[in-house]
Amino acid sequence: MKHLRYFEALARIRHFGRAAEACAISQPALSLQIRELEDLIGAPLVERGGRQIRLTALGEEFAARVVTILQAVDDLQDLGRAALGPLNGRLRIGIIPTIAPYLLPEIMTSLTRHYPGLDPWPREAITQSLLEDLMEGKLDLAIVALPVSEPSLQEVPLFQEEFVLVRAREDAEKPVPSADRLLEMRLLLLEEGHCFRDQALSFCSISGLQPRDLMEGSSLSTLVQMVGAGIGITLIPQMAVPVETRSSSVCVSRLPHPRPSRTIGMVWRKSNPLAAQFAQIAEIVRTVGEKASRCDAS
Repeated sequence: MKHLRYFEALARIRHFGRAAEACAISQPALSLQIRELEDLIGAPLVERGGRQIRLTALGEEFAARVVTILQAVDDLQDLGRAALGPLNGRLRIGIIPTIAPYLLPEIMTSLTRHYPGLDPWPREAITQSLLEDLMEGKLDLAIVALPVSEPSLQEVPLFQEEFVLVRAREDAEKPVPSADRLLEMRLLLLEEGHCFRDQALSFCSISGLQPRDLMEGSSLSTLVQMVGAGIGITLIPQMAVPVETRSSSVCVSRLPHPRPSRTIGMVWRKSNPLAAQFAQIAEIVRTVGEKASRCDAS
């Protein structure tokens, strides 16, 4: 199993140095483990040479099967955990960046209060990365915007959250623009890859905007600061309002009906034996999220 886990890391990262770092071993040690695995298999799995490594044809097929094997082994371990009663040990939780700063601290506090033996390991990343890690068994569950429409994953809706409009403070007395009016304004959005960007664009129906009409930022905090500097306007989720606007020269307004919103939910592999325990965790996250999403956006 040790050889397989090392090989999986190398096949995924395609670089001995970075794979060794991910496995918390030295590069020579990783290289030795891979050679031992090749000796056990009786054929080369890796083409060595240059900075990037390539897998042989056998290595590519071997890597695909290794992922399935490691996931099955992890499920067996979870089966044992499920039989022990209350959830304990390491729990790998994925969470998207437009939720993590606002819910994660309270989620961690609530989880450890309900499950003293639990050791939560959060990971913040965009939705696509979290789903890939989840399906490959590198995460136990993830908190994302629904739907994700992946047949192998169980989706549990937790709560609805509105988007609010953030403008410069001097615009506070101006009428709140409609979605059509937003077309004529400089809109600041998260960079590509963030699902919140896609949701905001969907509301505004502006997928055809040219770059001069649309500016991008790497985080909601950056977007709000840019608005405070008079560069444009932006949309943010309601739970972000207390954190992101407290030190910025901006005003926050609810948009006209139908107001844009998103569904926050939790997902996990349908095959995971801990599904019943994850459903209990989902209720804890629901309570935290509903409280955060009720913050006053006026």
